[in-house]
Amino acid sequence: MRALQLTEPGRLELREVPTPEPGPGQLLIRVGASGICHSDLHVLHLPFKVREEPLTLGHEIAGTVAALGPHVEGREIGDRGLIYLCWSCGICPECASGNENVCRAAGRTAMPPCPGLGPDGGMAEYVVVPATSFVPIGDMDFVAAAPLADAALTSYHAIRGARDQLRPGATAVVIGAGGLGHVGIQILRALSPVRVVAVDSDPGKLELAAECGAHEGLPAGDDTAARILEMTGGRGAEAVFDFVGVDATARLSVECVGPNGAYRMIGLGDGDPGITAGPAGGPGLPWGATVRKSYGGTRRDLIDSVALAREGRILARTEQFALADGARAYALLEQGRIRGRAVLVP
Repeated sequence: MRALQLTEPGRLELREVPTPEPGPGQLLIRVGASGICHSDLHVLHLPFKVREEPLTLGHEIAGTVAALGPHVEGREIGDRGLIYLCWSCGICPECASGNENVCRAAGRTAMPPCPGLGPDGGMAEYVVVPATSFVPIGDMDFVAAAPLADAALTSYHAIRGARDQLRPGATAVVIGAGGLGHVGIQILRALSPVRVVAVDSDPGKLELAAECGAHEGLPAGDDTAARILEMTGGRGAEAVFDFVGVDATARLSVECVGPNGAYRMIGLGDGDPGITAGPAGGPGLPWGATVRKSYGGTRRDLIDSVALAREGRILARTEQFALADGARAYALLEQGRIRGRAVLVP
C-alpha cells in the first residue's frame, strides 16, 4: 500500500509499504480520509526521530472496516467510522471514569499512544487500529467526518471543561479561527447561549469565523485585550479558548479573561502566559480564574461531536488533497493558506 511517512526529521515521503494485518482485538481500516493537524507540523519539525523506522503520520482518520482481527466482537466488515485518537489502556481509574485522554498507563505525560505519533497513522491506504477506538459515523462523508477526530474532539473537550462559565449573557473569546478554532466556534454556538468573539491576525479567518457563527471578530493586535475589556464592561470574558498557544496569545488570554473565568490552553505554540502568584490586578490573572491545559478529549466527546455533525449543527470546512499531494498540503498549512482543515484522500 501507499503511505505518507516521516523518514527523517522534516522529511516526508510517499512510500510503498506492506499492508498491515490486524492482530487480536484490532481492525484493519481502509482509509477514506485523513486530516492534517497543526500538531502534525509539530511532529514534522521535531529535531529527532519519533521512532527508528519511518512513521506513517495522521491521527484524524475516517474509513471502513476491511478486516477483523481475532477476538473482535460487535464490528462487521463494511462498517464506517472514525478512529478515536487516544489508545488508552481502558482499565485504569481514569479510563474507568471516562477520562481516557489522561490514561494512567501513560504516566505523568498523560498522552496515551496516538496514531501518527508512535503507532502508524492514517495517511495511508490502510491502517490497523484497536477495535475499541472505532466510533460509527453512519453514512457521513469521510472528508467531512475526518476532522471531527481531533478538530471537533479537542474543541468539544475544552469547551465542555468550561461549561460552568458558559451561561446566558457570558462572553467567550476564541483565539485562532483555523482548523480547530472554526469548529470550536460552531460547538460554542451549538451548546451555549454565549456571545462568541473571534480573534485572529488573518482577515480571511475572521471571515470564516463569522460564517461559523461568531458574533464579533477582532484582529489580533496590541489593543485587542483592551477592546475585549471594553466589550465586557471592563471585567473580561467568562471564557477564553486559545487555539494558538504562542506567547502573544497566551498573554492575551490572561489579560482578557475575567474573575472566576476559564482560560483554556489548547494550541501547542509553547507560549508563556506569564502567570505569577502575585496579587491579582492590572493585566495579571484575575482572582478565581482557572487555567487548564486541555489535551484531546474523551471517547464520549467524540461520540457527542459526531452527533452534532450528523444533526447538521457543526461542519468542518475542508480542502481536499490526494495522498500523493500530502507534502504540498503540509506546506500550504505551514504558510497559513488552508481555510479550515486540509484532508488527504488515498
